[in-house]
Amino acid sequence: MKERFHPISTAMLLVLLFAAARPGFSQQDPKTVTGIRLDAPWKATIYALARKKFIHPAWGWQHSERNYLLGIRLAQGDDLKIDTDVLFAAAFLHDMAAFMPCANPKMEHGDCAAQQSGAILRSAGFPMEKLAGVQAAERGHMFYSNPGKTPEAIVLHDADSLDFLGAIGSARIFSLTGEKSASFASAVTTLRAFLHQIPGRLITRTGKRLGAARAAELRRYLQVLDAEDFGGKLM
Repeated sequence: MKERFHPISTAMLLVLLFAAARPGFSQQDPKTVTGIRLDAPWKATIYALARKKFIHPAWGWQHSERNYLLGIRLAQGDDLKIDTDVLFAAAFLHDMAAFMPCANPKMEHGDCAAQQSGAILRSAGFPMEKLAGVQAAERGHMFYSNPGKTPEAIVLHDADSLDFLGAIGSARIFSLTGEKSASFASAVTTLRAFLHQIPGRLITRTGKRLGAARAAELRRYLQVLDAEDFGGKLM
C-alpha cells in the first residue's frame, strides 16, 4: 500500500470527531452498512471518520469493513478469542497512512498507522489500555509481515491478505490501473505474484481454507482474462 493522498487537517479531524460523538449519534446510526453494531460512541466516531475521509476503492473504508468482518469469521472458525474493540480500531485505521501520511515518507504504512492512530483513538474515547493491541495489529497486517502472537493481529493479517485474492482482490488491484499505468499489464503481474506470495503466508486454518478457494478463483479469472485478451498480448 503505497498510495498518497492529501492529509486531513487538524480542524477537519476535530469537526469529524465531535460531530460523530455528539449525543444521539449512535442511536441515529447504530450499525455500519453491513450491520456491524456501533455499540460504543468511539466506534461511531471512527466509522464516521472512515466514511468521510478514507475514500479509495482499494484502501478505503469498504476494505476496512471487509477486514473486520473477515477477521470475525476467521476468529470464529479457529475458535480464537479476540477483543472486538481492538480488531475494530485496527481494521478501520490500519491503512490510514494512505490518507494521513506520516512525516517520514519511507516509513512502512502499518508502522505509520501504529504511530498516528493513538491520538485519534484517544480523542474518540477509545479505551486506551487496549492501544498496544491495536498497534500490534496495524504493524503486522500485511501478508509479508509477521503479526506476532496476539489473536487480533493474526486475524487482521489473514483478513487483509485474503482481500488481495479472489474477485475482490482483482477488483482492488485493477482499480489502481489508472493511477499507475495506462494498461492492465502491471495489475495482472501483481495478481499473479499474489497467487504465489499470499496463500502460503496465511496463518489461521480458516484463512488457509478460504485462501485456497480465493486463489483458485483468481487463477481461473486470470486464465479467462488471458484468453479474452488474445493471449495477454493487448493488456
